[in-house]
Amino acid sequence: MSKKVLVLPGDYIGPEIMTEAVKVLQAVSEKFELDIELEYGLLGGAALDECGVPLPDETLARARAVDAILLGAVGGPKWDKVERHLRPERGLLAIRSELQLFGNLRPAILYPQLAAASSLKPEIVSGLDILIVRELTGGIYFGEPRGIRTLENGEREGFNTYKYSESEVRRIAHLAFDLARKRDKRVCSVDKSNVLEATVLWREVMEEVGKDYPDIELSHIYVDNAAMQLVMQPKQFDVMVTGNMFGDILSDAAAMLTGSIGMLPSASLDQEGRGMYEPCHGSAPDIAGQGKANPLATILSVAMMLRYTLGSAEAAQTIEDSVSAVLDQGLRTPDIFSDGTTLVNTTQMGEAVLAAVLAA
Repeated sequence: MSKKVLVLPGDYIGPEIMTEAVKVLQAVSEKFELDIELEYGLLGGAALDECGVPLPDETLARARAVDAILLGAVGGPKWDKVERHLRPERGLLAIRSELQLFGNLRPAILYPQLAAASSLKPEIVSGLDILIVRELTGGIYFGEPRGIRTLENGEREGFNTYKYSESEVRRIAHLAFDLARKRDKRVCSVDKSNVLEATVLWREVMEEVGKDYPDIELSHIYVDNAAMQLVMQPKQFDVMVTGNMFGDILSDAAAMLTGSIGMLPSASLDQEGRGMYEPCHGSAPDIAGQGKANPLATILSVAMMLRYTLGSAEAAQTIEDSVSAVLDQGLRTPDIFSDGTTLVNTTQMGEAVLAAVLAA
């Protein structure tokens, strides 16, 4: 039975990196007889330009009907002045919410070939393998009430609501503990329970769920200390689990430990394991159309899709091994380029991974 994948290229560099990722996906589909069918849709600024909204009904309907979604990147300065509810990013938040993609997995893995590209000393980051599990459909990004209002004295005030229900925390906790069982069996929960009541509940629920996993070591850390520890001693962490906003910030910080955010894939899963897969980086309007974008994060997102949703660990491993082989060849896009390596453009990097997949 065929598997259906909805491809959403998005904005700016999105179509460039997606072109290379789709080549690799089609190659492994044929190589491993996976019978994957591709559909295409619009999301973000591209959807706003074409349909007048960042998440068209047609895109959402297709997203509900397929097995998995592969997303490029959305947003950019072209749409900075549109009404807030029409911003491209609202389409991304909406599709996550509508599909209940509550569990965001962001691996921060340092390929040994890129140790010199990290912003930290090689001895600090060599062997790095962290999985950040971010709650994706709750917290301050979705909490109500929110807005900008004018007070009685005429001063404007912006306000947002940071809240989590017990059930929201419980389900992300179970996901983190289940994933830790397949790794080093350690979970570090990140909160700010010394200040925020919402994260007092977060910590309490984490402790409760942890009792169901006696084989997993559970620890807690405040988010400000977590940020410091990530750049001081990052290899102390195995699985980090946290809320929406904290996870957004910490995963981007962790990205630079690996040499470039252009190397980081991600998965956003619902409770049945269906998901949307995308690179952690943004749409990079400053380099769009110049062939400078690194497609590896998107290609590695394809590998995550194969492993977590489409049920082909062998195909996923082939892609990951092919990326490593290409890095062994010394090929580098500008974000990971250094002396002694070979500078290539977006297409050349994608074609190199494709060739390695076909040769595997």
